[in-house]
Amino acid sequence: MAAPLLPPLPIGTLTIASPVILAPMTGVTDKPFRRLVRRFGAGLTVTEMIASEAMVRETRQSLAKAAWDPIEDPVSMQLAGCEPRVMAEAARLNEQRGAAIIDINMGCPVKKIVNGHAGSHLMRDLKLAAQLIEATVKAVSVPVTLKMRMGWCHQSLNAPELARIAADLGVRMITVHGRTRNQMYAGAADWAFVARVKAAVSVPVIVNGDIGSPADARRALALSGADGVMIGRGAYGRPWLLAEVMADLAGRPVPAAPGPAELGELVLAHYEEMLSYHGRQAGVGIARKHLGWYTKGFRDSARFRNHVNQLNDPVKVMREVRSFFAMQADAQAPLPAEAA
Repeated sequence: MAAPLLPPLPIGTLTIASPVILAPMTGVTDKPFRRLVRRFGAGLTVTEMIASEAMVRETRQSLAKAAWDPIEDPVSMQLAGCEPRVMAEAARLNEQRGAAIIDINMGCPVKKIVNGHAGSHLMRDLKLAAQLIEATVKAVSVPVTLKMRMGWCHQSLNAPELARIAADLGVRMITVHGRTRNQMYAGAADWAFVARVKAAVSVPVIVNGDIGSPADARRALALSGADGVMIGRGAYGRPWLLAEVMADLAGRPVPAAPGPAELGELVLAHYEEMLSYHGRQAGVGIARKHLGWYTKGFRDSARFRNHVNQLNDPVKVMREVRSFFAMQADAQAPLPAEAA
């Protein structure tokens, strides 16, 4: 067995055994998906972004996003906001709900969030960013971490400066997505830029963006010098990806991905969990994107997606899922010896 590429990840008083983290993704990393990823293997999972004001008001949606499963322990809960007092109160509430880590979002590029002076907008207002960080750190006893981008645009690549401010105020880990806000998700993530953030602080730095394979993870780490990787969109339809990266970085053989028959059972179990968690009506709609990701690349997948996206009865959807993956399994089955 090869020597591990990376040691365990210290985050304040916590130690994460493997520095491979599931990124927070709104509308994707809900409790059922995080549970599934964790069952395959992940060093750490992060909740969907929770609006701090909604958390303080304890809206149904914010409470649902803050729900977590014991299999995730320790869990990181991500907050977004623009008012220090509200962020501090939301952080306290999340600590009371069992968060082992509070993560501050200063990287979300979505217009609705940015227009509310939260997410990556804060990279344009470092004074307010510092006030938010300071209030959050002082409000809780658990470690506080920060997720950001390289900057607002390529004329303002201020992630190293914000990282220094955050570390001086007590942030225990910094994750950098290798794009600017204005890039959104276009172009390629600049893993090498993250090395500038790594050089600016002594706390652990995590590289994020475009990591879709163990080879990507190794290259991102080599270019950035980071202490770990955060995986987001690469896990769409592949909740086992983090386990593959963990094995590779630990010097172990990469486990085989599920075959069609096994994948079909996994998809059905995940589908039923989504229905149970979100409710049948909402769950059917939310699950559609996952079914699209799970079936991408398989034969006749476009027809399958077009068909099931018109179905509102979960029983009919599950019947179609069974049929689709059974067909894929039959297509891969070897011919009997007498027919070969």
